[in-house]
Amino acid sequence: MQIIQATFGTFHHFDLARELKSRGHLKHIYSTYPWFRLQREGLPHTLVSTFPWIHTLQLGLAGYVALPQKVFHFMSVANAETFDSWVSQKLTPCDVFIAISGAGTKSGKRAQSLGAKYICDRGSTHIRFQHEILLEEYRRWKIDRIPVPPQGLEREEAEYANSDAITIPSEFCRKTFIQMGVPAEKIHKIPYGVRLELFHPVVAPSQNTFQVLFVGQISFRKGIPYLLEAFRRLRHPKKRLKIVGSLIPEFKPFLSTQDLENVEILGVMPQVRLKEVMSASHVLVTPSIEEGLALVQGQAMACGCPLISTTNSGAEDLITNEKEGFIVPARDPQAITDRLQQFADDPELQQRMGHAALERTKMMGGWHQYGENYTSLLKNLCGQSNLQEVRT
Repeated sequence: MQIIQATFGTFHHFDLARELKSRGHLKHIYSTYPWFRLQREGLPHTLVSTFPWIHTLQLGLAGYVALPQKVFHFMSVANAETFDSWVSQKLTPCDVFIAISGAGTKSGKRAQSLGAKYICDRGSTHIRFQHEILLEEYRRWKIDRIPVPPQGLEREEAEYANSDAITIPSEFCRKTFIQMGVPAEKIHKIPYGVRLELFHPVVAPSQNTFQVLFVGQISFRKGIPYLLEAFRRLRHPKKRLKIVGSLIPEFKPFLSTQDLENVEILGVMPQVRLKEVMSASHVLVTPSIEEGLALVQGQAMACGCPLISTTNSGAEDLITNEKEGFIVPARDPQAITDRLQQFADDPELQQRMGHAALERTKMMGGWHQYGENYTSLLKNLCGQSNLQEVRT
């Protein structure tokens, strides 16, 4: 069985690619990252092709200045369209073509014309649901931005309609697709894994402090305002909040107005260092407004760190409420505070849930199980007969 993938950057697609390669199924993967960034992903250059020109420029500019909305949207659309066109020209016959949502408008149809099945892989909620809930959030904080440009909505919804199947990572995502009218039988839920060889406990949380951790993009979408408010309400003499991730420019003005006492903004962190911070933290909070299934949740669990996550983070596919952590409503800082207070007041509860989280990740099987589940879908989608063999 021959599989070709296309993705913006890396996301979880290179984890899937490694799994497919280990089973002899990966024919090629295309990405918008330059090769020097992709070398660490563990795939030979012969299996990877890159189209980095627009994406690299966009990320470089956005990391230093708040790009005007029109410029940011123009570059996002240009990146998607040119990458999609480039991949469609590069495609060769295969059994299945898997493209991250937004990247398969032309290439998905091209793959189908070559006899392949086309899977639209969506890492977040339905694009229109995402647009609407984030627009609501921006208005709440008086941010004059449009989350998704009209061209982006049109591209993705066309891909949903044209694809042979849609893969998503969580029940939360699945419900939004059904809510938006996508047939349930077309949607396939495959929760993400975690690299257990990289994430595991390396230190124990301090008994003298109470350390709360957030890992992810520092933005309105990730629910940071609610986390900061919840942390301010927490009663503990030696509380600490560590925030790890990239700070997007549009969030900087809001952050500058906040009381950041006992809060550390640590920026982006390599995974070797990240597992140390996760292991040393008493709880990871994922206060997301919208996302598919935050990868950092599984990583923290693998380090023995329990979770407090919103229903909009995909956590229901990782933990059982009140066993490996707590699931709370989105946009509810008091609910987060109440659960933080439980952990702070009851060290045995924190240790018990942390141990349960660690055991849960071991049972889930890491990315190997994700690869098994995805491979089963691929075989069912295209049938067991007439599959092409990958020649290496």
